[in-house]
Amino acid sequence: MLDRLLACCLALCCAKALPAATVQESEFWSGEVSRAELPVAVDRVPSEPLIVDLEAKGRTFGTQGGTLRTMITRSKDIRQMVVYGYARLVGYDADYEIQPDLLREIEVIDDRKFTLHLRRGHRWSDGAPFTSDDFKYWWHNVANNLELSPNGPPDILRANGVVGAMTFPDEATVVIEWDRPNPRFLQVLAGARPPFIYRPSSYLKQFHIDFADTEELAAAVRKKRVRGWAALHNKVDNMYKFDNPALPTLQPWMSASTGKSSRHLFVRNPYFHRIDSRGVQLPYIDVVEMTVVGSGLVAAKSNAGETDLQARGLDFRDVSILKKGESDGSPYRTFLWANGAASQIAIYPNLNFADPVWREVMRDVRFRRALSMGIDRRMINRALYFGLAKEGGMTALARSPFFDAGNLSAWALHDPVTANKMLDEMGLDQRSPAGLRLLPDGRPMEFVVETAGERQEVGNAMAIIADTWRDLGIKLVLRPLDRDILRNRVYAGVSMAAVWFGWDNGLPQTFTPPEYLAPMHQEFFAWPKWGQYMQTRGAAGEPVDMPEAKRLIDFWHAWEKTADDTERAKIWRSMLAIHADQQYGIGILAEAPQPVVVSDSLRNVPEFGKWAWDPGAHFGIHRMDEFYFAPSNDQTRLETKP
Repeated sequence: MLDRLLACCLALCCAKALPAATVQESEFWSGEVSRAELPVAVDRVPSEPLIVDLEAKGRTFGTQGGTLRTMITRSKDIRQMVVYGYARLVGYDADYEIQPDLLREIEVIDDRKFTLHLRRGHRWSDGAPFTSDDFKYWWHNVANNLELSPNGPPDILRANGVVGAMTFPDEATVVIEWDRPNPRFLQVLAGARPPFIYRPSSYLKQFHIDFADTEELAAAVRKKRVRGWAALHNKVDNMYKFDNPALPTLQPWMSASTGKSSRHLFVRNPYFHRIDSRGVQLPYIDVVEMTVVGSGLVAAKSNAGETDLQARGLDFRDVSILKKGESDGSPYRTFLWANGAASQIAIYPNLNFADPVWREVMRDVRFRRALSMGIDRRMINRALYFGLAKEGGMTALARSPFFDAGNLSAWALHDPVTANKMLDEMGLDQRSPAGLRLLPDGRPMEFVVETAGERQEVGNAMAIIADTWRDLGIKLVLRPLDRDILRNRVYAGVSMAAVWFGWDNGLPQTFTPPEYLAPMHQEFFAWPKWGQYMQTRGAAGEPVDMPEAKRLIDFWHAWEKTADDTERAKIWRSMLAIHADQQYGIGILAEAPQPVVVSDSLRNVPEFGKWAWDPGAHFGIHRMDEFYFAPSNDQTRLETKP
């Protein structure tokens, strides 16, 4: 077989390590260094750090320092620091090409064998070495420990259901291998919420029954009031939630807050692996301050200049108040970034709904098509987005090679006459005295759509839809819920329908795994039980029992098995066509600009960025560790282009 070394690795392998004298000390940690509580900077960065070429990226060199203020609407959203920090084994660059990050290099053979080369001298935020032992600990003592991982290793370690092998030739090398291709492996590692296939073993061993002192571990279990050592281990080992300040991290900032508070602080990681070409260790910004505020206050507080970088919690409707704040002298700019979601708003009839009568109705494609044709997207676009959004169903966006105008318009034109005819043909032609259609069991057709209630634009859109669906004889009942409660209800099959974003990735490429188009995960609200069944390999949920959904699974597996780009593109188009025809998720509008508030003094933030969850990790792909505050004597205000 022909060895294929990723081209992105070659450039990084050739980068020369900086002379020791050029690695500059951080003023933030100077006190700890002078007291010998921390090593000097040159001993804190890897011997082969990731050297960022800012000039090649069109960015300027920054200075270390400052506190960046941002807002979240729930305490649990401190996990956004892991998203925004975007330190990954491999990550996407601005052109959506995968590059090594935590890794120094990666060798790939036939999408089947992946050799990971770590950066020698790399350390966790507590100073412990980051080596292959951390992968080994995860593999042997977490992923393959039935008390910690009852279902075994995660899906990304399976190729067509077969678990791969992980070996550890030396302290800086990890080899992961399957007997068949696993072409999505790198894309998943680069995700907004990646699988952490390594752990800070030196810290976690004190909570693991195979390593810890028995009496000390028992005492820790009692102190935390959990059922046993496995529950304790899982509680302290949460690299994504970022809710354990004692858990070492590789992210650019580490948590410095303990206990429940409305204000969370994150300070620079003294061992972070990225530096600029002058030898200045990233991140430039010393402290990130996240403040929890009510969801309805984000725009007002942004308008008042109480944030330095904000997009989360802002919608297009907030642009007018944000622009007014600018004109009134608040020290920020409002950028309008492209939105990467396949749909701003999408309605998901739950095909696994527990009510058998409603479930049968929703499984009839004519019902889902009628709902879609009963939506006046033009009216919603004008009312909410001044006509700037793209009207149509949920599909690949125009900048994707798989965009098809036919998919966008399929069953998406406002046509109540045809929609009513379809519903009549289904046998739903009986009506109540109030004009509502009757279900086969005689109940009036009240269609309950549950929402997280976090976006006012959703409520406004659904109010318009309620009026036009009434013309179909369907009463829309919108039920706001807490986000977590909403998800749990959908997953349990007790939610009739939900409104959410469309697919995170509206810009798929040939190499993008189309897994999220198949019923493989419960997170797609149209088929939670099918997703559970696939995720747990039959231990939970329900088997897929609709022909078109089964075809999506077959297409996904066919994509996994082929390395031919032409065939992969054909599979993508086939899967998108099925979704457009079947209306599993009823898209409404896409590509409405995302407002991003940026402090006048903050530099290296792109004016024309892209706001996308995956791929992109929101601010992550734009490398927030490279943002910096201009010196106080620099009063330049960067003007936005018209």
